[in-house]
Amino acid sequence: MSRFFEDAIVELMVKAGQYSELSFRRALSNSRMLSSDVSAAFDPNYPSVSEPKNTAYMGKGICFNKYTGARGKSGSSDANAEYIAKIRKILDKNEVIFQTSELGKVDQGGGGTIAYILANLNIDVIDAGIAVQNMHALYEVASKVDIYEAYCAYTVFLKEMD
Repeated sequence: MSRFFEDAIVELMVKAGQYSELSFRRALSNSRMLSSDVSAAFDPNYPSVSEPKNTAYMGKGICFNKYTGARGKSGSSDANAEYIAKIRKILDKNEVIFQTSELGKVDQGGGGTIAYILANLNIDVIDAGIAVQNMHALYEVASKVDIYEAYCAYTVFLKEMD
């Protein structure tokens, strides 16, 4: 695993004359992040690999995956409820359409981004992105509505997240 992210933060703090191990750890624990990636959209051709009531659908806004990864706690990320509540409040206030989902049925889904790595640094993080049909295939399909709502979500997150 690379230490690039941590090293970059330390370099910035050193240049600003603000570095100490304690201030570095505090900076990380006071950080908030959306780990941006796509999510697998429900595929009616393969419904058995999804939980229909807990999967992403195209045209229903940006998608948040509270829990992603694999191998239980060792290789996964699980966003805390307080952080999710803050995000939902910001999105609701700004009328941004969003949905929550998982990446697939237990032992059939999987995936995720770097969220678990940043979560291990004590950063509040959640996977966020758009639902994509036929992910990693020759032709992927996404909803223009979802792309716009993702843009809106990222914008209000950057402006309003404390």
